[in-house]
Amino acid sequence: MKSLKPTVLVAAALALAPMLGQAQAFPDKAITFVVPFAAGTATDQIARALGNGITAETKQPVVIDNKAGASGFIASQQVAKAPADGYTVLITTNTTHAANEHLFKKLPYDPVKDYAPVAALGKGGQIMVVNPSFPAKSVAEFIALAKKDPGKYSFGSGSSSSRMAGELLQQMAGIQLLHVPYKSNTLAVTDLLGGQIHMMITDTATGLPQVKAGKLRALGVSGAKRSPLEPDVPTIAEAGVKGYEMGYWFAAYAPAKTPPAVVKRLNELLVKAARSEAAKTAFYEPTGTEVFTSSPEELAKFQAAESQKWGRIVKAAGIEAE
Repeated sequence: MKSLKPTVLVAAALALAPMLGQAQAFPDKAITFVVPFAAGTATDQIARALGNGITAETKQPVVIDNKAGASGFIASQQVAKAPADGYTVLITTNTTHAANEHLFKKLPYDPVKDYAPVAALGKGGQIMVVNPSFPAKSVAEFIALAKKDPGKYSFGSGSSSSRMAGELLQQMAGIQLLHVPYKSNTLAVTDLLGGQIHMMITDTATGLPQVKAGKLRALGVSGAKRSPLEPDVPTIAEAGVKGYEMGYWFAAYAPAKTPPAVVKRLNELLVKAARSEAAKTAFYEPTGTEVFTSSPEELAKFQAAESQKWGRIVKAAGIEAE
């Protein structure tokens, strides 16, 4: 094997120099976290908690840009088309990067080719809630009412996780509900509080505060085990739908072609922020979210496996792509 000539090595070093310099200086200005859901949602809350951590570490501001609606299309497109310099980051969930490709015939973005995976950020559970005026006081009572009057009762959702949780409940419990879509879970909760819809299975971060305030009634949680935040609320599986389990995850993505050194730096900052006591106190513990971090390479593998999983769930639920 021939050795490289000195001139070739010098040229290679000169080509790498700008990228290395960029990474060492990163960040030297504000970073924008684009969130596909409205303010107050779990994704918004984790973005703010991690943004605060990055600001504390780098002394640079992190701007939260909520672009809710269209099942995350708006935010996803914005980041896909942003400059690949690390200063625009998508803080998102399985909605945009695992479920949407199975729920829609055509996406305005490619969840794999348009992004550089940065880091997994957390895993969360959901809670099944109804208005306190609703007659059902348990999952079993809700199912009994739904079986008595197929299609009479509605459930709202503002994310794919929320929607699929409701779809899976229908499938496994043998009931028929009317699905009412929203731009975000917070908007769906508002209508649930007002009595416009009958039920929803929402992220704990959005639903639990309303339960604790006495404004909503919790019937069950979607995970495999009870939430430490509401130990008296049974799992939906415990409450009569054997084998039921549903959750969601958070992750960060940069535009494709973002320099690997910048992606690595972003990963370091996000993982450190996620594992900090400040984020634990501000977001993870109050919402019952599990700290779940990864390398960029691990996130890519995890996303691929999750896409297959969500594809199976959508197919089993009999949902036709829109």
